Amino acid sequence: MAHISDLRAGIFTYLDMYTAASGLAAADTDAEFKALFVGSTPGTATSADGAVAGVDTQLSFPSVREFPSIGTPANIVNVPVYGQKTTSQVQGQSDAPSLEVTVNYNATDMADLHALVGTQIAFRFMMAAAACTLDERVNTAFATANTSFFFKGKIEAILVNASLTDATTATITLSAQTDFIGPSTK
Repeated sequence: MAHISDLRAGIFTYLDMYTAASGLAAADTDAEFKALFVGSTPGTATSADGAVAGVDTQLSFPSVREFPSIGTPANIVNVPVYGQKTTSQVQGQSDAPSLEVTVNYNATDMADLHALVGTQIAFRFMMAAAACTLDERVNTAFATANTSFFFKGKIEAILVNASLTDATTATITLSAQTDFIGPSTK
Protein backbone atom coordinates (compact mmCIF):
# COMPACT_ATOMS: atom_id res chain seq x y z
CA MET A 1 0.00 0.00 0.00
CA ALA A 2 1.04 3.61 -0.40
CA HIS A 3 1.72 6.41 2.08
CA ILE A 4 -1.01 8.95 2.76
CA SER A 5 -0.50 11.51 0.02
CA ASP A 6 -2.87 14.35 0.85
CA LEU A 7 -3.29 16.82 3.70
CA ARG A 8 -5.70 15.68 6.40
CA ALA A 9 -6.26 15.70 10.13
CA GLY A 10 -4.86 12.71 12.02
CA ILE A 11 -8.33 11.32 12.73
CA PHE A 12 -7.42 7.70 12.06
CA THR A 13 -4.29 7.32 14.18
CA TYR A 14 -3.42 4.15 16.08
CA LEU A 15 -0.76 3.09 18.56
CA ASP A 16 -0.38 -0.69 18.44
CA MET A 17 1.87 -2.91 20.54
CA TYR A 18 3.50 -6.25 19.78
CA THR A 19 3.84 -7.92 23.16
CA ALA A 20 5.33 -11.39 22.62
CA ALA A 21 9.02 -11.94 23.33
CA SER A 22 9.52 -14.04 20.18
CA GLY A 23 11.11 -12.02 17.39
CA LEU A 24 11.29 -8.84 19.43
CA ALA A 25 15.03 -8.91 20.15
CA ALA A 26 15.97 -9.26 16.49
CA ALA A 27 13.67 -6.50 15.21
CA ASP A 28 15.73 -3.48 14.18
CA THR A 29 14.81 -2.87 10.53
CA ASP A 30 11.64 -1.78 8.81
CA ALA A 31 10.99 -5.27 7.39
CA GLU A 32 11.57 -6.96 10.76
CA PHE A 33 9.17 -4.62 12.58
CA LYS A 34 6.54 -5.09 9.86
CA ALA A 35 6.87 -8.86 10.22
CA LEU A 36 6.05 -8.57 13.93
CA PHE A 37 2.83 -6.67 13.31
CA VAL A 38 1.51 -8.39 10.17
CA GLY A 39 -0.16 -11.71 10.83
CA SER A 40 0.09 -11.57 14.63
CA THR A 41 -2.97 -12.32 16.70
CA PRO A 42 -4.80 -9.24 17.97
CA GLY A 43 -6.23 -9.22 21.47
CA THR A 44 -4.67 -9.89 24.86
CA ALA A 45 -1.27 -8.76 26.09
CA THR A 46 1.71 -10.85 27.04
CA SER A 47 2.18 -10.86 30.80
CA ALA A 48 5.11 -9.06 32.44
CA ASP A 49 6.97 -12.36 32.96
CA GLY A 50 7.06 -12.95 29.19
CA ALA A 51 4.50 -15.75 29.12
CA VAL A 52 1.84 -15.29 26.48
CA ALA A 53 -1.64 -14.92 27.94
CA GLY A 54 -3.41 -17.16 25.44
CA VAL A 55 -1.90 -16.85 21.95
CA ASP A 56 -2.50 -13.15 21.45
CA THR A 57 0.46 -10.94 20.70
CA GLN A 58 -0.89 -7.58 19.58
CA LEU A 59 -3.12 -4.95 21.07
CA SER A 60 -3.95 -1.33 20.54
CA PHE A 61 -4.08 1.58 22.96
CA PRO A 62 -7.76 2.08 23.87
CA SER A 63 -9.63 5.42 23.58
CA VAL A 64 -6.64 7.66 22.83
CA ARG A 65 -7.27 11.39 23.34
CA GLU A 66 -3.80 12.75 22.55
CA PHE A 67 -0.76 11.28 20.83
CA PRO A 68 2.83 12.45 21.32
CA SER A 69 5.08 13.68 18.53
CA ILE A 70 6.82 10.72 16.89
CA GLY A 71 10.11 10.85 15.00
CA THR A 72 13.76 11.70 15.32
CA PRO A 73 14.45 14.97 17.17
CA ALA A 74 17.02 17.49 16.02
CA ASN A 75 20.56 16.93 17.22
CA ILE A 76 21.18 20.61 17.89
CA VAL A 77 22.23 22.01 21.26
CA ASN A 78 21.82 25.68 22.18
CA VAL A 79 25.02 27.05 23.73
CA PRO A 80 24.96 30.43 25.47
CA VAL A 81 28.02 32.55 24.66
CA TYR A 82 29.02 35.40 26.92
CA GLY A 83 28.65 38.75 25.17
CA GLN A 84 26.37 37.53 22.36
CA LYS A 85 22.72 38.55 22.16
CA THR A 86 21.64 35.08 21.04
CA THR A 87 22.85 31.59 21.80
CA SER A 88 24.93 29.65 19.33
CA GLN A 89 23.84 26.27 18.07
CA VAL A 90 26.17 23.30 17.74
CA GLN A 91 25.65 19.72 16.73
CA GLY A 92 25.22 17.45 19.73
CA GLN A 93 23.43 14.37 21.03
CA SER A 94 19.67 14.55 20.52
CA ASP A 95 17.39 13.52 23.33
CA ALA A 96 14.56 11.08 22.83
CA PRO A 97 11.23 12.90 22.66
CA SER A 98 8.90 12.81 25.61
CA LEU A 99 6.32 10.13 24.81
CA GLU A 100 3.13 10.63 26.77
CA VAL A 101 -0.17 9.26 25.50
CA THR A 102 -3.43 10.48 27.05
CA VAL A 103 -6.35 8.02 26.99
CA ASN A 104 -9.90 8.01 28.30
CA TYR A 105 -9.54 5.76 31.33
CA ASN A 106 -11.65 2.64 31.74
CA ALA A 107 -10.08 0.14 34.14
CA THR A 108 -11.40 -2.86 32.20
CA ASP A 109 -9.91 -1.63 28.90
CA MET A 110 -6.62 -0.76 30.58
CA ALA A 111 -5.97 -4.08 32.38
CA ASP A 112 -3.61 -5.33 29.64
CA LEU A 113 -1.60 -2.09 29.67
CA HIS A 114 -1.21 -2.18 33.46
CA ALA A 115 0.17 -5.75 33.11
CA LEU A 116 2.81 -4.52 30.63
CA VAL A 117 4.39 -1.76 32.75
CA GLY A 118 8.17 -2.26 32.65
CA THR A 119 8.14 -4.90 29.88
CA GLN A 120 9.97 -4.21 26.60
CA ILE A 121 7.57 -4.28 23.66
CA ALA A 122 7.48 -3.07 20.06
CA PHE A 123 5.27 -0.11 19.18
CA ARG A 124 3.72 0.83 15.83
CA PHE A 125 2.38 4.35 15.45
CA MET A 126 0.10 4.25 12.37
CA MET A 127 -1.77 7.01 10.61
CA ALA A 128 -4.37 5.63 8.19
CA ALA A 129 -6.50 7.25 5.50
CA ALA A 130 -9.65 5.57 6.83
CA ALA A 131 -10.91 3.93 10.01
CA CYS A 132 -9.75 0.34 10.45
CA THR A 133 -9.87 -2.30 13.15
CA LEU A 134 -6.89 -4.03 14.74
CA ASP A 135 -7.89 -7.18 12.83
CA GLU A 136 -7.57 -5.22 9.58
CA ARG A 137 -4.22 -3.68 10.59
CA VAL A 138 -2.62 -7.12 11.14
CA ASN A 139 -3.98 -8.47 7.85
CA THR A 140 -1.41 -8.93 5.05
CA ALA A 141 -3.91 -7.53 2.53
CA PHE A 142 -4.34 -4.17 4.30
CA ALA A 143 -5.61 -1.87 1.54
CA THR A 144 -5.84 1.50 3.30
CA ALA A 145 -3.21 4.17 2.60
CA ASN A 146 -1.09 4.45 5.75
CA THR A 147 2.15 5.68 7.25
CA SER A 148 3.80 3.96 10.22
CA PHE A 149 6.70 4.50 12.60
CA PHE A 150 8.14 1.67 14.71
CA PHE A 151 10.25 1.58 17.87
CA LYS A 152 11.00 -0.62 20.85
CA GLY A 153 10.27 0.71 24.30
CA LYS A 154 8.47 0.25 27.56
CA ILE A 155 5.36 1.50 29.25
CA GLU A 156 7.05 3.23 32.17
CA ALA A 157 4.08 4.68 34.05
CA ILE A 158 0.31 4.96 34.00
CA LEU A 159 -1.11 7.89 35.95
CA VAL A 160 -4.88 8.08 36.33
CA ASN A 161 -6.26 11.63 36.28
CA ALA A 162 -9.63 11.82 38.04
CA SER A 163 -11.73 14.76 36.92
CA LEU A 164 -14.90 16.26 38.35
CA THR A 165 -15.80 18.11 35.14
CA ASP A 166 -14.57 15.85 32.33
CA ALA A 167 -13.92 12.18 31.62
CA THR A 168 -11.39 10.36 33.76
CA THR A 169 -8.16 10.06 31.78
CA ALA A 170 -4.80 8.38 32.18
CA THR A 171 -1.41 9.63 31.07
CA ILE A 172 0.76 6.76 29.86
CA THR A 173 4.48 7.46 29.74
CA LEU A 174 6.48 5.45 27.20
CA SER A 175 10.24 5.21 26.89
CA ALA A 176 11.86 4.82 23.47
CA GLN A 177 14.73 2.35 23.73
CA THR A 178 15.65 2.31 20.04
CA ASP A 179 15.68 4.76 17.17
CA PHE A 180 12.42 5.39 15.35
CA ILE A 181 12.09 3.35 12.15
CA GLY A 182 10.02 5.02 9.45
CA PRO A 183 8.13 6.51 7.86
CA SER A 184 7.04 3.20 6.44
CA THR A 185 3.96 1.86 4.73
CA LYS A 186 2.44 -1.60 4.60
